[in-house]
Amino acid sequence: MEHHSPALILRIFVSSTDKYKDGLLYEHLVFKAKEYGLTGASVFKGVLGFGASSRVLSQKFWEISEKLPVVVEIIDTEEQVLSFYESIKPDLESMRYGCLVLIEEARVLLSKPGRKH
Repeated sequence: MEHHSPALILRIFVSSTDKYKDGLLYEHLVFKAKEYGLTGASVFKGVLGFGASSRVLSQKFWEISEKLPVVVEIIDTEEQVLSFYESIKPDLESMRYGCLVLIEEARVLLSKPGRKH
């Protein structure tokens, strides 16, 4: 992405234990974004939160299988983000899990690739 170029941030709020086929939903979304050729994607795990179900999810050190809020954040141009969202929308709508999807305008100040290992 070009410096000082407009961009969109796509944020998808799900649970860390939500599944998609045989894997985790948040992993599916990140790998699909990579296949789609988007600029970048990150996953952030929350320590406490609740959504439309009003069920509070929290991190407990004694729980082996933590069910925590997760945010998948994807950034790219408006055209790329909206096109990607339309491609994943059927997947999100068909699942039994709840989710929240937000889009936010952003401006890229620096986009510098690192060295490949």
